[in-house]
Amino acid sequence: MKQAKNNREDYVPPQSPKQRVRRRARRMIGMFFGLCFLFVCAVGAAGLYVYSQLQPVEAKGEQEKLVTIPSGSSVRQIGNILEQQGLIKNGRLFGYYVQYKGWGEQLQAGDYRFVPGATIDELVKSMRDGEVIVNTVHFTIPEGWNVDQIAASLAEKSLVDKQTFLKEVQEGNFPEYPFVADIPKNKDRKYRLEGYLFPETYEMEKGATEHEIIAKMLGQFQKEIKPEWLEALKQRNMKLDDAVNLASIVEREVTVDKERPIVAGVYFNRLHADWMLQADATVQFILGKQRDRITFDDLKIKNPYNTYVNKGLPPGPIANPGRASLAAVVSPQKHDYFFYVTKKDGSSEHFFSKTLEEHVAKDAKSRGK
Repeated sequence: MKQAKNNREDYVPPQSPKQRVRRRARRMIGMFFGLCFLFVCAVGAAGLYVYSQLQPVEAKGEQEKLVTIPSGSSVRQIGNILEQQGLIKNGRLFGYYVQYKGWGEQLQAGDYRFVPGATIDELVKSMRDGEVIVNTVHFTIPEGWNVDQIAASLAEKSLVDKQTFLKEVQEGNFPEYPFVADIPKNKDRKYRLEGYLFPETYEMEKGATEHEIIAKMLGQFQKEIKPEWLEALKQRNMKLDDAVNLASIVEREVTVDKERPIVAGVYFNRLHADWMLQADATVQFILGKQRDRITFDDLKIKNPYNTYVNKGLPPGPIANPGRASLAAVVSPQKHDYFFYVTKKDGSSEHFFSKTLEEHVAKDAKSRGK
């Protein structure tokens, strides 16, 4: 009797060994590609995370940040500092990135000024180039100050030791400025560099020496003295030191710039006529402080700087003249004036006269007589 066929719908015919092997292989391949997909997704996610963590932080309108990188800091430590300051997102990834780029040994310690929102490459470049903040100080030398006033002011600001500064003015070696060697050696001259410490606002590195500060002022003086000025003085057979000397008197005598060339012309007229300069400012220099009035006894003081008792220029400048006074001596106004007197009307301007009689009359006028 024949066996009946199995007509059940869920019947699965037995598989041959080859079929079982193929099926197992297909499963392994599926698992492999599944793992690959998961791996690629994981790598992509990790890459996206790393990429995002290496992007600049959002600036949010923040100002610059002062950051100190201590000497001997490792790349990891630098990354932590930058992360704490809110300049990067991830200090550890910063370290890996810097090491990968081969910059680990190039980062320099110091104080930096970083801007939030800067890229890691920009931050690293600043540290590789050593763009550290130099602590600086500013000070201003007004026009017409003399060496004593400059020394006192700088000492008061704790920028110099006064005695060291004055000694450097007298004895310092400044071969880079040839005009210093041309300054006459005159025993009656109070300060060798008087007149050459140019009035200006200066920026110096904190801790600069007295020599460096003086050299900065001399360097500014050299910049101000134009070649055409030197040529003009040469044409008049006038030495630079004499021009500085006369300019210092003009600086102390005149307040209104437009009058400086006129007053310079007055003094040239007196020099050419072999007159005494009779500049009150030279007497004030001797007295050592500014007085509202100079007495007749003051005018008689026996001192090489007193132009009321000595002909010609004093032994040296009485102050440090500014641009306008130097220019006035280089290009004085030509005229026949020999006298001038303050108007005394609050304008600080002067009446100019050709003769003594005219001068006396204008002096009386200035006094309201």
